[in-house]
Amino acid sequence: MKVTLLHFGFSDYTIQLANQLARYVDLTLIHSEKIYAQYQNFLAPNIRVIQVEKPRIRDLRNFSVMSSLMGIIREINPDVLHVQENNDPWYDFTLLFNQMPPLVTTIHDVFPHPGDRDLIFGVQYTRRIAFYRSQQLIVHANLLKDVLVQQFRVPSQRVKVLPHGELGSLFHHRAGSQVVPREPNTLLFFGRIWLYKGLKYLLEAIPLVAERIPEIKLIIAGRGEKIDELLTGVDPKYYEVLNDYIPSEAVAGLFQRSTAVILPYIESSQSGVAAIAYSLGTPVIASDIGGLGEMIRHKQDGLLVPPGNVRALADAIVRLLSDPNLQIQIQQAALERSQEDLNWSNIAAQTIEVYHQAIAASKKVGVSV
Repeated sequence: MKVTLLHFGFSDYTIQLANQLARYVDLTLIHSEKIYAQYQNFLAPNIRVIQVEKPRIRDLRNFSVMSSLMGIIREINPDVLHVQENNDPWYDFTLLFNQMPPLVTTIHDVFPHPGDRDLIFGVQYTRRIAFYRSQQLIVHANLLKDVLVQQFRVPSQRVKVLPHGELGSLFHHRAGSQVVPREPNTLLFFGRIWLYKGLKYLLEAIPLVAERIPEIKLIIAGRGEKIDELLTGVDPKYYEVLNDYIPSEAVAGLFQRSTAVILPYIESSQSGVAAIAYSLGTPVIASDIGGLGEMIRHKQDGLLVPPGNVRALADAIVRLLSDPNLQIQIQQAALERSQEDLNWSNIAAQTIEVYHQAIAASKKVGVSV
């Protein structure tokens, strides 16, 4: 089977998937020159890579880029085109006005996150084109499938729920397999600091935790605005702030340092942060909301708390930090999950089944490039 995998985002996810797909299919990966520069050393050697220059969204050169992209796809003539959600209106309109091969699209977020400052104006409408033009859609939570079926009237048989694979092994590789010792009573909040991530609730919980565990420390690692405002009233001895882009080679070390990763989200489709933590053996405490509530198995491979409930969050943190046996239990269960349903080989096999279904569906309607 010839498969073309196209992406301009969700790169960590796509690279992990591509490396496993290449074991089973003839794979061509299309992405930007910038992405290739970051990931070329982590790609399986049998993957054919095509680089395209991808200008900024407002750049009119996107007209010619999309035209060239369609020419590349026609030349490859794949059995399946698999696209990672692009949030790019240029691609959306290209999809609308061109015939495509049997198309599979992975939708990571059906709706934009609250406070998402990277959102492109109007894309929440144009991206819906992929909902209807794709023979198969892949999502990472049953609730996302329900939204597509109930609110967007996508036929249920066209939406498949596949797990979000682990990402920790990729970051461990990028760190040169260096292992950093864990620091007791250390928490990690990682990633872009947007409204939906719920950092304010975690910061409100820290003084409650400190009453019982005075040695508590919170690492806040990632870009965000108004962090100083959020930190007002929190004793500086309880936190370490890395308010910047975290280099890929430094990510694994942050997770390995930490006793637990905290995801106090107030909205969630899925979580790449949890996907990193699982395979690095770092326990996760998260809000029981959205895709997080489906991914994390409470009291087995993580702990779940009601979103926005500061007291419940503080209690869960204290419970985990005070119980080394619970930490070990969760670590082991998370590592096992990384070798089971979150393992990329298993996910690749399931993805190929989705490809077969897309091909069968396209034959019924005569889809072609």
